[in-house]
Amino acid sequence: MKYPHNISLIDIKLEGNDDFAAAYLMLQGGKAAFIESGTTHSVPSFMRALEGEGLTAEDVLYVMPTHVHLDHAGGAGRLMELCPNAQLVIHPRGAFHMKDPSKLQAGAEAVYGKERVAETYGELVPVDEERIIVAEDNHELDFNGRELLFIDTPGHAKHHYCIYDKTSKGVFSGDTFGLSYRQFDTADDIFIFPTTTPVQFDPLALKLSIERIAALNPERIFLTHYGMIENIQPYVKRLHDLVDTLVTIAHEHQDSSNRTTDISRDMLACFKREVHASESTLPDTEIEKLLAADVALNTAGLEVWLDYQQPA
Repeated sequence: MKYPHNISLIDIKLEGNDDFAAAYLMLQGGKAAFIESGTTHSVPSFMRALEGEGLTAEDVLYVMPTHVHLDHAGGAGRLMELCPNAQLVIHPRGAFHMKDPSKLQAGAEAVYGKERVAETYGELVPVDEERIIVAEDNHELDFNGRELLFIDTPGHAKHHYCIYDKTSKGVFSGDTFGLSYRQFDTADDIFIFPTTTPVQFDPLALKLSIERIAALNPERIFLTHYGMIENIQPYVKRLHDLVDTLVTIAHEHQDSSNRTTDISRDMLACFKREVHASESTLPDTEIEKLLAADVALNTAGLEVWLDYQQPA
């Protein structure tokens, strides 16, 4: 999918799903940059996107994962192998994991199992330290005459940055500005919701990061999950309110003997109310199916956060 300002969406087809996880190809003066790197399995899609623009791997100058979760950074090492002139731009807290992704791989395998990680993400490839640019807060990058600003945006993860592109007046928000799947779109509204996935969810930091994005007055947001949205100001308050609602749900059930089930139930009910408020015509069974994975991950993240709040 092509957007204005020489930006294209690349569907990484995470776990075989369409319209679920994206990366972006940005072009400037005959050169290319990737925002997000998908998984190792999705790298061929990046190469096809380049070919479709009449470019080669040698034309790629930058690979820029917003953070090191594997659906965003899992393919970075392989992309860097294929793109000899590229530099990897990464948050300071993520640089070590790009140089040595063994802990990322082991952590994912501990949660999902070795077979599923291999099937979903592939094997992680290390990146040569000399090819890594560490993007501190307010780092400015000249991409072949195109100015990109990197801002530190914790809340979803401590190793998360967002990118403001002055040419498009757009922000590549990773997971900081929430998730919004196009299946829920109506003529007048979208359904957008915050992600509280493990293990570094911080509600106050997330709300401050959302405000920081809004303070840039962007005209559009490029979501990793999923696609471009415009007229973003109404969604700032909506995301804030939903962060507060999810925290309230977590606190209400923190001492429950069925904590996981109770949080998941109330979260799903909350999200369904939001979908219905947007006047989506999807049946409840389809809404539940589309949200099932995110409800499970968000519940797990809230439980990690609850446990972290408890005194030792």
